[in-house]
Amino acid sequence: MASSSSSSSSLMIVRLFFLPLFFFSVNATAAFDDLFQPYWAADHFSFDGDAVNMKLDNFSGAGFSSKSKYMFGKVNVQIKLVGGDSAGTVTAFYMSSEGAKHHEFDFEFLGNTTGEPYLVQTNVYVNGVGNREQRLNLWFDPTKDFHTYSILWNQRQVVFMVDETPIRVHTNLEHKGIPFPKDQAMGVYSSIWNADDWATQGGRVKTDWTHAPFVASYRGFEIDGCECPVTTADSDNAKRCASSGGWWDEPVMSELNVHQSHQLIWVRANHMIYDYCSDTARFPSVPAECEHHRH
Repeated sequence: MASSSSSSSSLMIVRLFFLPLFFFSVNATAAFDDLFQPYWAADHFSFDGDAVNMKLDNFSGAGFSSKSKYMFGKVNVQIKLVGGDSAGTVTAFYMSSEGAKHHEFDFEFLGNTTGEPYLVQTNVYVNGVGNREQRLNLWFDPTKDFHTYSILWNQRQVVFMVDETPIRVHTNLEHKGIPFPKDQAMGVYSSIWNADDWATQGGRVKTDWTHAPFVASYRGFEIDGCECPVTTADSDNAKRCASSGGWWDEPVMSELNVHQSHQLIWVRANHMIYDYCSDTARFPSVPAECEHHRH
């Protein structure tokens, strides 16, 4: 009997240990209208089953925003990017707060001429200051099928992921005197627009409007985070979300695991083509966070 009881207790401990990890990775997708709404050019949206299409033409781009704001958690969306000749176009997926001192986490997908790879630019704004660009090419064609793009945000790190592979980590280095974005609720946004003054080969390749409309498609909308009422002050939301005991603050989420660290090293070695930390022309003095980041 003692042996049986001990085995049962051990099994229960194992189940309790793995249960949170299960919920970290499994979230039910929501319908677009449950979480989001068009905020720009509603006539440039179309719906195809569970997919939402957003187009850019020579009249307008388009964009959508989340109905709520959040502080910490994870956002996923599946995107199929503009196919064919997409030079000059930018499709963005990002989180942002408001105001001159806003925080922002950006995915920007830079279109290209037919046959040339899409570039993915990420950026992090803290207290209104960005200039933290990294660019990489992807290990697949993002125009052929949907792929999942994610932002994980907690008090210790911001992680950008593609199909659950981390491509960038921005670590909390407040102990080094470097500000970290953890005090402002953020909305979730996406947009498509013409940026041919800079997006493709530094603006040398312009948008060919004979190929319009340019269409990006979305599905698989997931937001699992601490929702912040708009009527509540940021300081109060920050206190509540920081002490809510959400899954995002479990110790296992405070840094990448060994496998994820190896994935990030592989991405940086094989796919990164620009890192602001290495751009001595722009930054003769290495930015402070670059001296301390592990990745």
